[in-house]
Amino acid sequence: TVPGETTTTVAPSTTVATPLDALPGCPLEALDAADGPVEITFWHGMTADLEVALTRLTDAFNASQDRVRVVLQNQGGYEDVLDKYLQSGANSRPDLVQAPEYAVQVLRDSQSFVPVEACMVAADFDAATLLPTTLEAYSTEGVQWAMPFNVSNPILYVNEVAFVAAGLDPTDPPSSLEELRAASQAIVDSGAAQYGFAIDTNFDSGGGWFIEQWFAKAGELYADQNNGRQAPATQVLFDGPVGVDIYAFLQQMVNDGLAVNVGDNASGQDTFLKMADPNDRAAMTIGTSAALGTVIAALGGGLAPGLGADDVTVGHMPGPGGSESVLLGGASLWIVEGADAARMAASWEYVSYLVSAAVQSDWAASTGYVPVNEDALTLEPLATTYATDPRFRVAYDSLLGTPNEPWNVGALLGPQREIRALTAQALAAVL
Repeated sequence: TVPGETTTTVAPSTTVATPLDALPGCPLEALDAADGPVEITFWHGMTADLEVALTRLTDAFNASQDRVRVVLQNQGGYEDVLDKYLQSGANSRPDLVQAPEYAVQVLRDSQSFVPVEACMVAADFDAATLLPTTLEAYSTEGVQWAMPFNVSNPILYVNEVAFVAAGLDPTDPPSSLEELRAASQAIVDSGAAQYGFAIDTNFDSGGGWFIEQWFAKAGELYADQNNGRQAPATQVLFDGPVGVDIYAFLQQMVNDGLAVNVGDNASGQDTFLKMADPNDRAAMTIGTSAALGTVIAALGGGLAPGLGADDVTVGHMPGPGGSESVLLGGASLWIVEGADAARMAASWEYVSYLVSAAVQSDWAASTGYVPVNEDALTLEPLATTYATDPRFRVAYDSLLGTPNEPWNVGALLGPQREIRALTAQALAAVL
């Protein structure tokens, strides 16, 4: 500022709230007027054990009433669901879509959905027991666009056998990047495992999603305009000192032989398989909490000789500063607009079932996903699962312990998937 000049403080622009009555409505009365059961199609991206659990819950829903019949159509994965939907015309779309957290803005921009809030209002739905953090992730312009369903976040997976052999305490896993390096050094030096840590460069994990997580843990915004939540983001902010430090840390871990890069990890299993590799094993990795049930079942089935289901523990995702906070991941449910009115109403019927306390209790205990309904913790089977196997509760506690700060709400970016692909390519080049 030049001495003598008058400076003016300009308030930042804000995202204008869209009135709910200006958006497509939710015609719940159409289901009551329907002549016979209403069939709806649900495009989802659940695979393996997760698909088994979803199918079981959906079969139970179909059998519990005679108003709605849900037909599940597995599209192969989140990317496949998103691509197929965005490339489909109005006459070939499903009635309900499962979409990940990085698709919020692009789906909103498609202007092809009924905001789930319209159904919540029409049904006088009580959302008091739904975790506010999970709802906020799928809101923009003051509107709840989608219903959180399968919520996950990254957690640290730890080989207890290797930890004990290295003189480390598996009940106190690393919480910061510095502690992650120190533990890896102790593991490698002791010969307990060939590597301390396994990393990948996939856009939906080590090269993309985890980078966003580490920015949040450092208390840094990933994009301007409060991560695109205050107003549409105009630029990303990962090319500064914090980003350099994160990439340099990972590079040094690999260069020093403390970590191993498994590459793109398109299957999502390569880092876990590296922990099970008897000849070239890593003692730790970061992975989605949604994989916890599958990992435990695989080890219980003898996947890794000498490593049983009880030999792996989990901790909060380590990051800058050692904060337990995380960004929400997983996916939500979007009701397609323009379908038959009765099918839109039927979609809401199924959505409200999936987020009920009883279903969320079953879903979370079966998979490792975080229950979006806090009442689920008081019901079986989740109450017993959390009491007898605290590993399943770590992701829930991470989400609950996340402070309400702008950087702790994920970024809303139209081309967010493409941006994650760029950061993943950058990390692959660095490593």
